[in-house]
Amino acid sequence: MTEPGPSVRRGRGRRPIAEVRADVLEASGEVLMREGVGGFTIEKVIARSGVSSATVYKHWPSRGALALDGYLHAVGDEIAFRDTGDIRADLIDVVTAFVRLLRREPAGPVFAQLIGAAQTDTELASQFDRHYFGPRRRQVFLLLEAAKERGQLRSDADLGVIVDLIWGACFIRLLLPNLTGLLTVDFAREVVLHALNGVEIPN
Repeated sequence: MTEPGPSVRRGRGRRPIAEVRADVLEASGEVLMREGVGGFTIEKVIARSGVSSATVYKHWPSRGALALDGYLHAVGDEIAFRDTGDIRADLIDVVTAFVRLLRREPAGPVFAQLIGAAQTDTELASQFDRHYFGPRRRQVFLLLEAAKERGQLRSDADLGVIVDLIWGACFIRLLLPNLTGLLTVDFAREVVLHALNGVEIPN
């Protein structure tokens, strides 16, 4: 197992909280991407960032919550939700970007590890809902609602089912080892087309 880098010495005096937070997130992302969830500890982040343990524990209530924030800091917000007026193309763009992220090393495997850890870490599960799954799910719903209003989708289409069909299929292929290799860009396109089949209104 790779050891975290040496502690970073900081000058005396109180620093802006935004600067301190940035240091912690940077260190968290580095430790997480290098060692995975299994090797991730708050102590390693403290050593790497040079931020006091009291400060870290004050802002991150659990190891999992800190790991998720570090992950999001490391990968950035690469998935853009754009409404161009073409719901099929817009969903394909979103899902393709998501699949490309999941196929990347170590981002994809670490994301799968975080999902696994969330099953027993209630704070991590809550953070996932507040800062990742919840906001993204709402953005997809906005795209689908707009498509409904334009008459592209049937008025009785169950938007929750559409979302779960698309992202559920992606997560199955991410989390089941024998299916991970099938999580491809071509799959991203096909899963969107299949999910919309039967609810789209022909032009």
